[in-house]
Amino acid sequence: MTELEKLKLMIGESNENLLSLLLSDATELVLSYTGRTELPVALNKTVRDLAVIAYNRMGAEGESSRSGAGESYSFDAAPKQIYDVLDRYRLVKIGGRTYEAKAEQAGDVLPPGGSP
Repeated sequence: MTELEKLKLMIGESNENLLSLLLSDATELVLSYTGRTELPVALNKTVRDLAVIAYNRMGAEGESSRSGAGESYSFDAAPKQIYDVLDRYRLVKIGGRTYEAKAEQAGDVLPPGGSP
């Protein structure tokens, strides 16, 4: 099942263009926050969670709170548990540069002993 199909099930929205945009924006946010160029598979759920939050906040952009009919709502940034997950995947800068491990290709793997 694709991430788009999972998001459709979670929120019951059928507009695939909107959902794709929300997933794309959430992915960009995650990559920017973590300093990565590729999304680790372990962060797919976090991306979906951020897309759901963005979907639920549509029409309330820029608001910090809302009240009416005896109910009040406050809008925080993403919940702390999302940042807790993202912080585990955040890359550290060393000397102003960020180093990200790349997946090794079969031809790049050295044989036992370390020399070709």
